[in-house]
Amino acid sequence: MNNRIFKTILTAVLGLGLVAGAEAGIQSKTITIKGSTTVLPIAQSCAEAFMNQHSDVNISVQGGGSGVGIASIIDGTADIGDASRSIKDSEREKAKSNNVDAYENVVALDGIAVIVHLKNSVSALTKDQIKDVYTGKISNWADLGGKKGKIVVISRDSSSGTFETFNELALEKEKVRPDALMNASNNAVAQTVARTPGAIGYIGLGYLTSSVKAVDVDGIEATKENVVNGSYSLARKLFMYTNGAPTGLTKQFIDFILSDAGQKLVDKAGFVSIK
Repeated sequence: MNNRIFKTILTAVLGLGLVAGAEAGIQSKTITIKGSTTVLPIAQSCAEAFMNQHSDVNISVQGGGSGVGIASIIDGTADIGDASRSIKDSEREKAKSNNVDAYENVVALDGIAVIVHLKNSVSALTKDQIKDVYTGKISNWADLGGKKGKIVVISRDSSSGTFETFNELALEKEKVRPDALMNASNNAVAQTVARTPGAIGYIGLGYLTSSVKAVDVDGIEATKENVVNGSYSLARKLFMYTNGAPTGLTKQFIDFILSDAGQKLVDKAGFVSIK
């Protein structure tokens, strides 16, 4: 092989190497996040702040529910799977069969607020009453000390981590009444309750606004302080799942969320800092 041909081949090989390296560099600067609509505001605000600090990084944040977030880690379509519940045994088994280690990163705490219309006179319920409403034993506000009127039950869809947690903590895993209206997000529940005088629903603390009223549960108000001190019974952890302990850019991002700056954004979003 003469020198001219050798130089041409070497140049081509080096060029391909540079292209591959550039593509790898682009990939390493991208993070894809999918899952829980509860965790969504945390992921969005922290992603925006992180990208402001790292102009060469692109973070894509999508909702879809906790089931979607965990499934995206199992099938490899996301770097981070947001979830407002712990992974199920069946999901962990599926992950193992796919050689995926579903690693749990706790990024915040939350309380599930039970909400009613602003004009509803009921301001407190017991967990037993909430359970009776959602399982169909109670259907009129008069039976709860309110004005006579049908209770319009608003719930989350079954792919929601908020649904799973509420079902476990409040309903003791009993089935939700068949006439419940199933909504796909925290925002949808809050908006439906806000415009429906007879409605009851449940949302994460970060979605609680002045457009609805949160009722006390067993005499305890749904506040950050009561989540931290353990007195509010409908409390939970919020997660970001990764395939194994996070590394590289994903680790940098999760470390940012867990930093003082990131936890301030968690608090600003209406959730409970873990620091």
